[in-house]
Amino acid sequence: MLVNKKRKMLSGNEAIALAARHVGVALGVGYPGTPSTEILENFSELGGNAEWAPNEKVAAEVALGVAFAESNALVTMKHVGFNVAQDLFFTASYSGVQGGYVAVVADDPGMASSQNEQDTRSIAFCGGIPVLEPASSQEAYDMTHLAFEISRRWKLPVVIRTTTRVAHTTSIVAFEDCVAPLPSADFNKDIPARVMVPAHAKPAHKVLRKKLEEIEAWNCAEGPNKVEKGSSQLGIIASGVAYQYAKEAAPEASFFKVGLSPLPLEKLVEFSKSVERCVVVEEGDPYMTTQLLAAGANVEKRAKQWRFGELNVDRVRAQIAGDTSFEMPQIKQKPPQLCAGCPHIFSFKPLVDLGCIVAGDIGCYTLAAMKPLSGMDMQICMGASIGMGVGMRKVLPEEKARKVVSVIGDSTFMHSGLTGLAQAVYNPPSTGHVIIVLDNAITAMTGHQENPATGRKLDHSETTRVSIEGVAKAMGVKNVEVFNPIKQAKEFKEYLEAKLASDDITLIVLRQPCIFVAAAEAKRKA
Repeated sequence: MLVNKKRKMLSGNEAIALAARHVGVALGVGYPGTPSTEILENFSELGGNAEWAPNEKVAAEVALGVAFAESNALVTMKHVGFNVAQDLFFTASYSGVQGGYVAVVADDPGMASSQNEQDTRSIAFCGGIPVLEPASSQEAYDMTHLAFEISRRWKLPVVIRTTTRVAHTTSIVAFEDCVAPLPSADFNKDIPARVMVPAHAKPAHKVLRKKLEEIEAWNCAEGPNKVEKGSSQLGIIASGVAYQYAKEAAPEASFFKVGLSPLPLEKLVEFSKSVERCVVVEEGDPYMTTQLLAAGANVEKRAKQWRFGELNVDRVRAQIAGDTSFEMPQIKQKPPQLCAGCPHIFSFKPLVDLGCIVAGDIGCYTLAAMKPLSGMDMQICMGASIGMGVGMRKVLPEEKARKVVSVIGDSTFMHSGLTGLAQAVYNPPSTGHVIIVLDNAITAMTGHQENPATGRKLDHSETTRVSIEGVAKAMGVKNVEVFNPIKQAKEFKEYLEAKLASDDITLIVLRQPCIFVAAAEAKRKA
């Protein structure tokens, strides 16, 4: 195959997708979540084999099967999705892999589209998983290649941690347009390595720690880190996009840019002592700062205010100057609202009219909590609406308990609502419960991705549709009904009112496609 060097403007997500194609990823699997969603969509468009899973844990499990079969797997998710998959990752680091296993986890500092801000580095550290941190689209491309090299060399899952700006900012990427052949898949029996009962897990834990020591030594000697000599008065240790901000804020400083954890602590301590003053600039937790202080490095303790929100050049400049009084100017923004004509508006109005206590969930329908509807009373994490509603029903006085309703979207129901429904059926409240699934035929909030309830795969080709009402009936729900919230608003409200007075478990599907779904379908078929 001829190798042609090319240069292209790519976002970080596009660069990771391209690298995955070039490195020979046999399967890309994930669950859509901003700012990670576009990786698999682009990978599919480039000819890669990609699919959406019902949730991040299932995606991680499918990818592990690929890596156990000596092939290359890419799994993608956002930071809160990494929480869902932790049960797998914390033990897969013990079992190791036989192929290449790379997880791209996109953090969202500042919570542009998330219910919390957390730092994937801290979570991966607890699980014993190496983490690469690209600072640009070029590094996102290069580090995807490196991640697979590290994974196959040390037989470990590897995380690439991106943040919002790296994922979505576009810059030039140079690459060789050469697609590697897929690794030959095979499986060789090795029960002690893959069956994590205590007798096998105890020695596996020791093996993991030895691997991490080796990776740290390699990172010190030849890892993806960069030292830039500058002022002897000021040294800056930075990683990811924080390096770009720091470089602009203090171009005269000496820099140690960190690309990989386990941190090259020996080199970092040495660097910190080579300058009079050393500042650690990092987005999120004081992950590096804490480890460096514990190791005796000459670094400043970070003020707590820099832990919150997204960094930028002005904030980094203030941190370097020690200006803890600095505050970003507040820009008045219009609060997000449901689209005009959205079926969710019609779905929530009867709940508001009947004075329901609404346990809500995550999706674009969460915006029903905003004025003028103010139709959602709680929302915590994917799938929690059903469990929270059941819990409230069990302790509230009967009059209030009968007002509690759980509302969940079609994609979220498939993601993690099924176990909540099982709880409701298995341990029903004495007043019963009403669960409403808002089926708009798409995963709308993250950009209109498919899910098991749509009957279409990631590339929009047809597949078996998982029936929401069929699943509910099979699980033992006594009352299952489907309404169009726009055309059958009166019937829905009357049925809801009757079932709020019932002692049974009821599941109502409000089915009306998102107003953009039909247009997208017509465009694809044109």
